[in-house]
Amino acid sequence: MSHYTVTVATGNQSYAGTNSYIYLTLVGTEGSSEKILLDKYFYNDFAQGEVDSYDITVEQNLGEIELVKIIKEKYWTQDDWYCKYIALKTPAGDYIEFPCFRWIVDDKEVVLRNGQACLPQNEKSSTMKLHRRKELEIRQKTYRWMELKPGFPKSIDAKTYEELPEEIQLESEKKSQFLSNFVQATVNLGINQFMNMFQSSWSSLSDFEQIFVTINNPSSEKLMQNWKEDLNFGYQFLNGCNPIIIQKCAQIPEKFPVTHEMVAVCLERDLTLEEELKAGNIYLADYEILDGIPPNDKYPDTVHYLAAPMCLFYKNSKNKILPIAIQLSQTPGEQSPIFLPSDDTNDWLLAKMWVKSSDFQVHETISHFLRTHLISEVFGIAMYRQLSAAHPISKLLLPHVRFTVAINAKARDKLISEEGIFDKALSSGGGGHVQLIQKAMKKFTYKSLFFPESIKARGMEELPNYFYRDDGNRVWDVVKRFVSKVVGIYYTSDKTVQKDEEIQAFVKDVCSSGMQDFDYCEFPKSLQTREQLIDYLTVVIFTASAQHAAINFGQFDWYSWIPNAPCTMRKPPPTKKGKVDMNFIMECLPDRGRSCLILATVWTLSQFQENELFLGMYPDEHFVEKPVRVAQETFRKELSEVSKSIKNRNEGKRMQYCYLCPEKIPNSVAI
Repeated sequence: MSHYTVTVATGNQSYAGTNSYIYLTLVGTEGSSEKILLDKYFYNDFAQGEVDSYDITVEQNLGEIELVKIIKEKYWTQDDWYCKYIALKTPAGDYIEFPCFRWIVDDKEVVLRNGQACLPQNEKSSTMKLHRRKELEIRQKTYRWMELKPGFPKSIDAKTYEELPEEIQLESEKKSQFLSNFVQATVNLGINQFMNMFQSSWSSLSDFEQIFVTINNPSSEKLMQNWKEDLNFGYQFLNGCNPIIIQKCAQIPEKFPVTHEMVAVCLERDLTLEEELKAGNIYLADYEILDGIPPNDKYPDTVHYLAAPMCLFYKNSKNKILPIAIQLSQTPGEQSPIFLPSDDTNDWLLAKMWVKSSDFQVHETISHFLRTHLISEVFGIAMYRQLSAAHPISKLLLPHVRFTVAINAKARDKLISEEGIFDKALSSGGGGHVQLIQKAMKKFTYKSLFFPESIKARGMEELPNYFYRDDGNRVWDVVKRFVSKVVGIYYTSDKTVQKDEEIQAFVKDVCSSGMQDFDYCEFPKSLQTREQLIDYLTVVIFTASAQHAAINFGQFDWYSWIPNAPCTMRKPPPTKKGKVDMNFIMECLPDRGRSCLILATVWTLSQFQENELFLGMYPDEHFVEKPVRVAQETFRKELSEVSKSIKNRNEGKRMQYCYLCPEKIPNSVAI
């Protein structure tokens, strides 16, 4: 007779407990036990947040326990159960953890292996090898690829959210929050009275203050007061929602014929424009990708317009970035004047609004949706398909793909679908946003996801006050050090990487399936060294956490004052100077309904969720090995130091950059 103590932990989530019957089977090297009912008389087993222990007796000697099988059978009605882990104290006094951390939703058998991470080439037992192979076979049938649109990264094969595998759907609290946040936004922001007022223009800029009455957001309030300032405009290209467009300009493009005489009044160093270029003081934002994209024609009662502008910036003697010239098309000529700060105030203001409206389109479709949401889904699906639960890299990445596939399914339903928010409110909606992503994919490379290299590629290494770069580099370095430690624990040499069939299948699936083997994407199909593996995993984690945080969570700060970044323009770009007055500007801006629709959307997208898991928070202890837990603790300490440094820098500043403060970076793309 062998005596075991079984400990079962139920999650703290809402509805995590169950009234169902829970049966356990132990599988050892010498045999398997009978199916054992875990039950205590007159006791509420498996209640939310509880840890229950059961003493069980097995007649035969099972040898070393390798697997635990769980079956949930309904008592009265089917109810889901969130099992955190099962722990086993053996007759020899050993303690074995079997991590679960998943919802058990029906009567199917769930098989758990002990928590020790194991590379596939290190599996010794034939039972464990078979279990691992079957697990991946099931996953590959469950997580199938689907091409959402031609030229897009592939997504999960699920037409609706409800078709997603249960284990990756949103938990009940988060699902409820997602569904209710938009409704709450219209009430909390006091804009529900305007939501259906499409085609109803605002009469003056002060009218926009009507939707600011209930907004308690210091950043938005400062923006409302200072949005017309050139300094504020320039600051946003460094530290706003979309700080990845601006680049150093070494030579004025032929298509943007700015001369020294045009901008001389803006230059402060007694240098010519050519000399300022050589000194590295000129920068450019070019929205060429918008050229040829058709404007939204989904709703004929509202005409939308798009432009593909270029904006030249100057680093002044105080190291501030200022706009000094704007052209609203890619084709110079009489019909495409170059607007200057010395022009009429309304001409210059409208030109800047056109630039920010174009930036809005690129930010939402490319910087945000493509380069964080869609690519993180690719990494997540490939991970589920190719890495078994016992693989250390699966354990490492799991918190960083948490809820991403689910939130993308919601986005496909609510944001980018036919008659979704993009179609209703964006000038690039109605199909233009699809073409934008298709064009962007032709320039989307693996190396562009390396944060330090992306900064270098734009020549932005030395520009002062570029806090996105400074904070991003620090977070990148901390993430990479953490990944290096974890990789070093399990991979003793480059050869270990080469022999890992699962990790090789993972990166190949990302390239060949997720990125559709596009030649220009340059995603690797194999990894040969530990350093390559470290870089790859750093990209996955940084993109899902820090990069998404930098691009996503400032949306309400910078987009809530609608004139600062209009979601659409309802009049064509001006072709002459001196023809614009404030009435024309008001007719250009989004109508009341679209303004409020975008305001509610960016408020919803900018909210942290209840019980948000920020970078380095790993309450689900998938790793049981002490060296990894020590590495995780070091990771958290280093992130905390970065947070403190950022807070100290921000203290006393009028504009505070917080989006890459680690304590405000969620682990994954989950909103």
